[in-house]
Amino acid sequence: MSAAAGGAPPGRFPVPKLGELPPDIRSRIEAVQEKAGFVPNVFLVLAHRPDEFRAFFAYHDALMDKAGGLTKAEREMIVVATSIANQCQYCVVAHGAILRVRAKNPLIADQVAANYRKADITARQRAMLDFALKVSQESYAVGEGDFEALRAHGFSDEDGWDIAAISAFFAMSNRIANATGMRPNDEFYALGRR
Repeated sequence: MSAAAGGAPPGRFPVPKLGELPPDIRSRIEAVQEKAGFVPNVFLVLAHRPDEFRAFFAYHDALMDKAGGLTKAEREMIVVATSIANQCQYCVVAHGAILRVRAKNPLIADQVAANYRKADITARQRAMLDFALKVSQESYAVGEGDFEALRAHGFSDEDGWDIAAISAFFAMSNRIANATGMRPNDEFYALGRR
């Protein structure tokens, strides 16, 4: 299917052939390839374990594609900010690309990855990322004051749950990406920069 620059594999585990995958997984990968023009390596790496592939993308979709008080760009912003804290190259690069596209801003992902506190984002978004990072790095310390700070910026408690869930889900994703040696596709680096 796809390899990184120099023919490097997408990760350290074997990637099944498309024709050998269960029909539902094959169909999902083909749909992504048709829409994006390439297959993001996360699909290839996770296809190694079909049951986990299904569970991962079911929860991913429930968090990232739902309606609510967060825009799709803000959801991606959470992923980029927490993934840089977790040193996950794959998620910073891949979700940075998606953030650029969804925000229609070629600079935002680099700003958020470098230091979201100095990025050209709103005070509301900064509060969102402060909370997301606290969940990612110090979840044991989250308390009522954190939800009050979110409410002061117009977030509901349900929005707080969404922010926390995205942060927590991608903390898991970051660790799997790092452990499996998941490589960002070359296509992500240029996406949304023009």
